[in-house]
Amino acid sequence: MNETKPVLVTGGAGYIGSHTCKALAAAGYHPVSFDNLSLGHEWAVQWGPLVKADLLDAEAVQRALREHQIQAVIHFAASAYVGDSMRDPAWYYRNNVLTTLALLDSMRASGVKDIIFSSSCSVYGNPSRVPIDESHPTGPLSPYGQSKLDGENALRWYGQAYQMGWMALRYFNAAGADAAGDTGEDHEPETRLVPRAIMAAVGTAPQLEVFGTDYPTPDGTAIRDYIHVSDLASAHVSALNALKSGTPSQALNLGTGRGYSVREVLTTVAQALGRDVPHKLAPRRAGDPAEVVADARRAKEVLGWSAKESTLESIVTTAARWHAKHRGEPGPK
Repeated sequence: MNETKPVLVTGGAGYIGSHTCKALAAAGYHPVSFDNLSLGHEWAVQWGPLVKADLLDAEAVQRALREHQIQAVIHFAASAYVGDSMRDPAWYYRNNVLTTLALLDSMRASGVKDIIFSSSCSVYGNPSRVPIDESHPTGPLSPYGQSKLDGENALRWYGQAYQMGWMALRYFNAAGADAAGDTGEDHEPETRLVPRAIMAAVGTAPQLEVFGTDYPTPDGTAIRDYIHVSDLASAHVSALNALKSGTPSQALNLGTGRGYSVREVLTTVAQALGRDVPHKLAPRRAGDPAEVVADARRAKEVLGWSAKESTLESIVTTAARWHAKHRGEPGPK
C-alpha cells in the first residue's frame, strides 16, 4: 500500500478536478486521474498518474481501482452546460447518470466504499428563498440539474443498501484559477461569465451578452454566488477526511453566502485589467432566477470548511493571470 492514500478522481483532467488533485496531493493523498479527455486536458494532470478511459468501460474502471489500490473516489466527470442539456437531454442522461451508476457498480465490485460526488445548486431550480440552505426543496429546471439530483438519489439508495459512504457537494458558481498558475479554466467554447468577460475585455472573444437587466435586484442584473475553485478543491479534501472519520453521508452546499451581480463582475474585470468589458444588453434567458446565493453554514459545521479565497477581486485576478499565462492574453494591470 502506498504511504499516501490513493484516491481515484474521475474528470481529474478538468477544471475543478485538476485543482482538487493539487489540493489532494498537498494533503497527503495520491490522486489518480481517470478521464477520457473528451473535455479535460492532459496537461492538467500534474499531481499523479492519468488513466485514460471511459467510465462506461467497467473493466477499465475496476482495473484502475484494483491496480492503484484506490481507497475512495471523487467523481467530477460529467457534462455541465444547462443550455446543451436542454437541446440534448439524451446525452446528459448517458454522460452524467449512466456513468455515475456504472462507477458505483464498479466500486461495489471492487470493494471501494466511499465517494465524493460533484453536484450543483441547479438541483434547487428557481429558489423560493435566498440564501438557499440544504432544506430548500429541489426542483431542477434542466436535464443537467436533473442529472445531478438523480446522481444524489443514486448515492443515497446505494449507500443505504450497500453500506457505501458518500458526500454530495452542491456547488454554486465556480470561478477563478490556481493562485500559482499551475492550472485554470480552459473550456471550448467558453460560456461562463468571468472568463468570457476577461476574453471580451482583451479582445479574444466577441462582446459579452448581458442576459436580463430588469431583474428585481439593485442594478437589474442577475446575482450569483461565486466561489473560488481553490476553495472548492479544499472542500473536497475536507469532505473526504470527514467521510473517512465516520461523518454521516449527506449533501452540502458550497458557496460564500455573498452574491454579486453581472454588472459588479464586469466592473471588477474592468478594474483588474484596466480596460472596459465590451458588452450588449439582451433579454432574460428562460429559467434564469434573479438571485442564487448559498447558505453554506452546514458545510462549516460538518466539515470545518469555509471559503477563504472567494472575494470577487481574488476570483477575477487569478482568472486573468491564468488567461495571460495560458492563452497569451494581456494580464491584470
